[in-house]
Amino acid sequence: MEDQQRLNNLLNEINAYRQQAELIQHQIELIQASIAEVDALSNTLDDIEGKDSVEAFVPVGAGSFIKGELKSTDEIIVSIGSGIAVKKDADGAREIIAGQKEDLKDSLDKMLANLQQVTDIVGNLQAQAEQLAAAAQGNMTQMR
Repeated sequence: MEDQQRLNNLLNEINAYRQQAELIQHQIELIQASIAEVDALSNTLDDIEGKDSVEAFVPVGAGSFIKGELKSTDEIIVSIGSGIAVKKDADGAREIIAGQKEDLKDSLDKMLANLQQVTDIVGNLQAQAEQLAAAAQGNMTQMR
């Protein structure tokens, strides 16, 4: 019975680590989406730079857009986090978003390392559980 209890504890631990791995994977996907948004912003800045006016779809809420014209492309309002935005020229905006992208990449690297660590732990626990189950199976066979 002691082996069965240890096996149950291992299985519970494996399930907890798997749930943690799923949460980490979700965070990784969110960070990757944020990196893609920063890349899109960078590409947009490249596309509009030097133009006097640009036609664009302007968001008006609830996923709706109106076709409009950006009359000035030399000033950009850039979010710097915590609900704060600053006015910058294209080069200043690029500098900010480059820093944001580096921060996101650092976070992504940490999350990937965490995921690998949790995956390794799950693998070790599964091996222990398999050994314990095999030993318990052997004990059951000997009792017969």
